[in-house]
Parts: sequence; structure tokens; C-alpha cells
Amino acid sequence: MKTRIITKTAAYAFLTLTLSLLINACGNSKAENAAKVNINIEPQIIETKTARAIVQNMPTYFEATGTLASDAQTDVAPTVGGKITAVNFDIGSYVERGSVLAQLDDRDARIRLEQTEAQIAQAQSNVRQAQAQVEQARANVRQTQSRLGLTEGSKFDIETFSQVRATQAQLDLAEKELGRFERLLETGDVSRSAYDQRKAQRDQLRAQLDESRSTAAVAVSAIRTAQAQVEMAQAGVGAAQAAADAARTQTETARKAIADAVIIAPLTGYVAERTADVGEFVSTTQKIATIVRTSILRLRIDVPEQSVGQVIVGQGVSAQVSAYPDRKFSGTVTRISPNLNATSRVLVVEAEVENVGGLLKPGQFATVRITQPEPKPTVMIPVAAVKADGETNKVFIITGGRAEERIVKTGVLENDLIEIQQGVQENEFVAISNIGQIYDGVSVRQ
Repeated sequence: MKTRIITKTAAYAFLTLTLSLLINACGNSKAENAAKVNINIEPQIIETKTARAIVQNMPTYFEATGTLASDAQTDVAPTVGGKITAVNFDIGSYVERGSVLAQLDDRDARIRLEQTEAQIAQAQSNVRQAQAQVEQARANVRQTQSRLGLTEGSKFDIETFSQVRATQAQLDLAEKELGRFERLLETGDVSRSAYDQRKAQRDQLRAQLDESRSTAAVAVSAIRTAQAQVEMAQAGVGAAQAAADAARTQTETARKAIADAVIIAPLTGYVAERTADVGEFVSTTQKIATIVRTSILRLRIDVPEQSVGQVIVGQGVSAQVSAYPDRKFSGTVTRISPNLNATSRVLVVEAEVENVGGLLKPGQFATVRITQPEPKPTVMIPVAAVKADGETNKVFIITGGRAEERIVKTGVLENDLIEIQQGVQENEFVAISNIGQIYDGVSVRQ
């Protein structure tokens, strides 16, 4: 019995020793392998490019909110009422000033135009006829005056008529002769028959004078009649000319009606609203379209009360909208309200923004940066040097062949550079390539 117990004990001890030797052998083998591996591993070195942090004078600004509005907007209505026969636009259409938006029915106006043009032609013919009558009447006057020995424009008097003057001279001489014979008759130096002969001559000349005066009166009457005909003919010219002028006025009215039947765009821009259809009757109080000009937009900025003193006309502004978060639209302050809003305590400032490519739309909300006149020195590094880790931005400063990780606070972008408000000093070198492989303390080769 004892012998069996000893044998089992010895066997157990042998087994334990064997297992221990095997374990030690395995451990030594792993240690040797590890030592061999450690002997072959070299320190890691990462290739990278670097850039020097520089200082630039950057413009300063403060932020505000704003809303975009069109530079000009107008409702288009017809000048005259009528039925629409054509529409050449739709919502969103780009129209230029003077282009035809719609056409109204102008058939009645064209008929009136044809009628008035015919009236003008007839009136002009009447004027020419009246002018011919005037010339004929004037010719009659000149002919009558010529027969009487008068020149055109001279004044005519019966007593100055040549025949009247001649007869009057003969009568005066006969009166004197009769008076002389009457004295001689009293002295008995002439006979009664000689006296009676002189008296008969005197009486004959008196009759001739009356006849000459009658003839002159007839001539005067003829001249006056001819002159009256001239005046009547001139009146006819005036009446015909007045009729022609009235016809011209009616023609211009008809032409205006035709022109007014064409509805044109009053400004260049985009159609924001259309309220007209073919066949619809529109009045002068009914708009058919709304046009907005968007090449230049007005940016209405709400400036907080504490920043009122930092805004002047002519300042530059930069606007960003949610539709294009990576783009900036520049503008200039053009108008400043004279007073603050009593409720919101903000100052309304207007800036004009050039709508490049028509990307901006009236009504869009914008975040605005208003540039200040005094720039400030700012540390700038390439954008490629910044590594985003969640909401944290990091850079790697390269010094002495090793990388040092730093948390930085960034600012504005300027082309391919970014402002570093905190974390990097001027003239420090930052890694700008392979930054995804670089970590704090790693060796780098430039």
C-alpha cells in the first residue's frame, strides 16, 4: 500500500516539473522573438511641407442682419382699356425696358386713323383751293387799281381821282371866266350872249364833275368789292386750315390710341407677377404684371443701437445667405435712416449689392458684415494647415523636427489663408501636407 502511494506521488511531481519546463521554454522563446522585433523597429518619420505664419492687416467688421429687396419695382397697367389679344411674358420672364408685354385690340383706333387721314387729305385740298381763290381775288384788286391808275397799297380818294381832278380844274377855270364875264357884262364890255355862253360851259363842267365823281365812286366800289373777296378768300383759307388742323389732331389721337394699345415694360427686370390672359378685358386701373429690377439689390440692414456710430455712407459690406453659404456678396452702404425704430431699437441702413449672376432674390435673409475703416494686424496661415476634429480646429507646429499639436481659434477666410485668433504666433511654421498622418510629438521631415 505505501509503495503505491509513493509511486503516485513521484509521478505527479514529475508531471509538474515537465509542465513547468515547457512553460519556461515558451516564455523564453517569446522574449527572444520580442527582442528580435524590437531590434528591427526604427523611429517613425513623416514627410510634410510647412508654411510660415504671417501677419497681415485685415479689415475689421461687426455683424448684423438684413433683408434683400429689389432696387425698383413697378406694377404695369394699360394706358387705355381694351381686350388683350397677345401676352408676351410670364412669371420669371426677363424683360427689357421698352419691350412689348401685351397687345390690346386696336382695330377701332386704326379705323379712326384711316378716317382722319382721309379728312386731312380733303382739308389740305380745300386749303389749296382757298389759297387759289385768294390769289384770284388779289389779282382782281390789282387789275381794278391798274385801270384807275393806282398802285398796290396806295390809298384811294374820289377827289384825287384823275378824271375828277381834271374836271374840277376845268370847272374852276370856267367859274373864274364866268365871273370875269359877269363884271364885263355889267360894264357893257361884253354881250349877253357871250356871258350866257360862258355860263353854259360852266354848267356843263359841273355836270361832268358830278359824272366823274360817280364814275370814281363806282371804281371805289369795285376795289372794295375785290378787297372784300380777298378777305373772304382768306377767311376760307383760315377755315380750311382749321379743318386740316382739327383732322391732324384727330389723327394724332388715333395714333396715340394705337400706341397705347401696346403695353411696354417701363423698366428692365424680371416679372414677379402676371395677372393678364388673352381675351381678358382690362381697364386702366387693373395691373397686368409686376416687374422687379434685381441687377442691383437693396440690402436693408438692422444695425443694433450700440453699433450706430460705426456706420457711415460709403462703407463696404459683405453679405451671406443660407442658399449659398460659401459665397460672399459685396456691397456699399448708400442710405442711413435718420432715426431708430422705437420698438426694436435698431437703425435701418440700406446698402446696394450687385447681384452677380442673378443668384440673390428679393426677400432673402442675409448675415451682414459691415467693414470698419481701421484694419487690425492678424496672424494668417494657409487653410490647408487646419485640421477639423469635430467642433475643434487643430494645427501642428513644426519645431526641432517634431510636430506639436495646438488647438486654435479661427476667424475670417481671405483667399487661401485663414485668420488665427488664438494658438499660433507670427513666424511659427505649420504643417500643410499629410496632416492626417501627423500626431503630437511625431518626428517630421520637411
